[in-house]
Order: sequence, then structure tokens, then C-alpha cells
Amino acid sequence: MDILLIEPYFTGSHARWAEGYKKASRHNIEILSMAGRYWKWRMHGGAVTLARRFLAGGFAPSLILATDMLDLTTFLALTRHRTAGVPTAIYFHENQLTYPWGPLDRDAAAGRDQHYGFINYASALAADRVFFNSSFHMESFLGALAAFLKSFPEHNEAGSVEAIREKSSVLHLGMDFPHLDGAPPVERAGERPLILWNHRWEHDKNPSEFFRALYALDDMGLDFSVALLGENFRNRPEEFEEAERRLGSRIIRSGFVRDAGEYAQWLKRADILPVTSLHDFFGASVVEAVRCGCFPLLPERLAYPEHFPEKYHDLFFYDGFDDLVDRLAAAVSDIEATRRVKTSHLVERYGWQAMAPAYDREMEEAAGLTTGGVFR
Repeated sequence: MDILLIEPYFTGSHARWAEGYKKASRHNIEILSMAGRYWKWRMHGGAVTLARRFLAGGFAPSLILATDMLDLTTFLALTRHRTAGVPTAIYFHENQLTYPWGPLDRDAAAGRDQHYGFINYASALAADRVFFNSSFHMESFLGALAAFLKSFPEHNEAGSVEAIREKSSVLHLGMDFPHLDGAPPVERAGERPLILWNHRWEHDKNPSEFFRALYALDDMGLDFSVALLGENFRNRPEEFEEAERRLGSRIIRSGFVRDAGEYAQWLKRADILPVTSLHDFFGASVVEAVRCGCFPLLPERLAYPEHFPEKYHDLFFYDGFDDLVDRLAAAVSDIEATRRVKTSHLVERYGWQAMAPAYDREMEEAAGLTTGGVFR
């Protein structure tokens, strides 16, 4: 089967997902992409550029698999003489209806933020199958969609939400574990406990609470080091500036690590991953750290509970800030016991070796559908 995978925002986890599936699938996948920058313009105009590029080529897909960054309706309209009979699926890495807007975003401040959510809605309407990377993501999007549509004055098509639900399912993120496994094991015995941050340096990851927990440990006089990894897409956030002043030499690494091997070594060296995020549709950085043996401390919300069997919830999940500090202090104080907890096997099922057959089955089923979205 020939699959056209369309990704207008080809960077980071989006790019790794697309390339990982292409490599692991038994099907022939051609990636049609654009550089991962200017995300708003990609959602508005990327479909026009990608439609032109598609029409200039000769690829004849059995299925079109787009991501949520594409305005699928525009792409299909501009390519209709080539794609009218081709089934379509859309994969939601995130969505702009329930994604938290940054406090400094001018579109949100001016009330111009609804259009991006509407692009996601219209694309889901047009697609034959809709996939989400977690159950939390699917339920949060569909749950918010009804209220979103009801905010419009008339003909709001609220009934279309159930129609979208009927063709929606969860297809967890496939991940490339070999690039993590390739790094040599790290001997941690005798070293200071190393606390890890490996997420984006953005407001939705809640760095202020993460650092507040570390300051509490510092006030207790506990011995630990900190590695601050992850991408930063704006000027250095003030929370990280303050942390460098207050934690000083405790911070032994600060900044994005581009080399995959070096990144994997830091994950294997780290002991504890306290997560304070206010938002995560899947949590790839959490899964990567757990895969490398890091002990997670997680809020029991968002997608995190899906990653672990129920019997591990008492061990890995905290209830509120005070409980986080208590659990973090206990993990640091008895670091050798913390290091004896094995975590890698708990997320093995997300590796492409296991996920690719599931993806292939879903795509084969989608390719057999009659096209036409919701209104057939």
C-alpha cells in the first residue's frame, strides 16, 4: 500500500514520528513536509504549498495520512482531481482547541485564537478516520468541541461531534527507542542524585512549580544535582534564570542537547523526573526518560496514567505540591532504593517494533473506507 504522510510542521517529535513510521512500516510511505517553524502560518497556508508540491509530483497514494497541523479541507479542495477517490486519515499530535495559549500570545489576547481550533474541527470532519495519540487527548478534544460549536450564533452543527467520535480512535505515539538504547549504560552508584527536566521551556510545562519543589529540597539541605534539558523557542524564561541564580552549581547541564546520543546518556544518568506539567497530550519526553530508567513523579492527570499499570500508580503519582515535595525528598534521601526501581519495560509497548503493526492495520482499514468525511 502507498501512503502519503503529510506533515506541515516537520520538526521535533512530529518529524521523529513520521520518519519512525516510514522506517518501521511494511507499507511504502512518502513524506510530504515543510520545515517546522511559523506554526500558525503552517496551519493557514501550508496546505496551499503542499497541494502544489503534491500536484507537481507523480505519487498516487492509496491513503493520505495527515497530521493536525494541516488544513485538510483546503488540501483536498486544491487537489480534488487527483485525490477525490483517496481515503484520508488525520493524526492528532495536539489540537488547537484545548492546547493552552501562552500568556503573551497576541492572537489569544485579541480573541483571534478560535480559527486554529476550527481548522482542526473541519479537518476531522473531512477525514475518513481520526486518530489521537492518547485517550486523554481524544476525550478532551471531543469534550471541548460541543461547547466550541455552541459558541457560534446559529447552524453550529453540534451533532457533528458524535459523528467525529464514531470514526475516532486512540493510536498511541510510536517512538524510536533504538536511538536511546544505543547510548552506553551509565554507572550511577555513588553519584549525587540527579534530578531531570527534559521538556520544552514553556509555560504549559509549569517550570515555576518544578523549581519551587527544588528550592524546597535545597532548603532542607538535601544533596542533589539538576540537568535542565529540552528546547527553548523564546528568550530564556525567567524561571530558568532565577533557578540558575538560586541553585548555582547544583545545575550541571542547562540547555537543549541536539545530539541524540548525548541526550540519551543524560537520560540514563538521571535518577528522578519530577513532572509538573499543566498540559501534555501524550508526554513523549516523560516516556523517553522512563525508557532510560529514570524514576518518574507525576501528577495523576493528563495522559500520564495511561502509561503505567494501575499497580504502579501509588509509586509514581503524587497528589498536590506538598506530596510532590515529600516524595521527591524521600527519593533523593534514599537514592539507592530509588535507583533499584526498574522502569524501562513499562513503556516498551510504544516502540515502533510493537506499534508499527498496529499502525499498519489501522491504515489498511482506513484505506478500505469510502471517502466523504462525515456528510456522505
